[in-house]
Amino acid sequence: MPASTLHACLLAARPKTLPAAVVPVWAACVLAWKLTGVFHLTLALCTLGGAVAIQIATNFFNDAIDSHKGADTARRLGPKRVTASGLLSPRVVLGLALGFLLLAAGFGSVLYQARGWPILIIGGPSLFLAYGYTGGPFPLAYRGLGEVFVILFFGFVAVAGTVFIQTGTWPPAAGLLGLQIGLLSAVLISINNLRDRAEDATTGKRTLAVRFGHQAAVAVIATELVLAAAAGGAWIALGLPWLALAGLPIVLLGWRIVHGVRTSAPGPIYNRLLALGGVLLLMFAGIFHLAAALG
Repeated sequence: MPASTLHACLLAARPKTLPAAVVPVWAACVLAWKLTGVFHLTLALCTLGGAVAIQIATNFFNDAIDSHKGADTARRLGPKRVTASGLLSPRVVLGLALGFLLLAAGFGSVLYQARGWPILIIGGPSLFLAYGYTGGPFPLAYRGLGEVFVILFFGFVAVAGTVFIQTGTWPPAAGLLGLQIGLLSAVLISINNLRDRAEDATTGKRTLAVRFGHQAAVAVIATELVLAAAAGGAWIALGLPWLALAGLPIVLLGWRIVHGVRTSAPGPIYNRLLALGGVLLLMFAGIFHLAAALG
């Protein structure tokens, strides 16, 4: 593969988005171990591989479908998209997306052997929505449902599903962790959509930022961060008070994100705020892991 093609593939895979796939599995495995003392390395690696493969497939589908719909124009403020810029053909990008879905299904087959039919309930919709997020008759990203999708699938489904794979149970603590991680992941989508609001408004992409405007979109980001931090108090009620410490980076970095989107017009600074949101997600998981180990 020529170096230019490999670079384009890496660009389309959007590696900076991968913490949203890694963190739910990482933190959920830590929680499963904290609750039961059990950790299955093979199942954890297959869960992680499947989650990352689905995330990459989603990114490839998004690149090709947005280009087809005219959503990636010269007005774009974010990173270059490979289909719209002509670096890769739509056929190649869609083929890569399907390839990563097949890879995810391969990891899922191992999980199915371990946990049975619930894996189909978890994995089936996840595989479909890699395409359905931007494609199909009801594309979620074009209907203002991107944040809801992320909270459900990168939060509740990913976390509770991983805990089930590790333990065979559905503890309430998995729902709490899923809520926090889902909200922090939704912050990334909200910043992205606020940055692209002007372009999306001209291409039929009716995100929350397009529907309700800049100030409302800023309020959504602030609400996601506040709820994620406030939910941490429930760890005390569950008898796991040390895990509430994972909310510290939300307080430390969340204000910077909110201040940035409140005071800055959409532009390159929003890419730095997106990176800060990714750092926040990783710091949350790292402190959660440390608190679980020491507490």
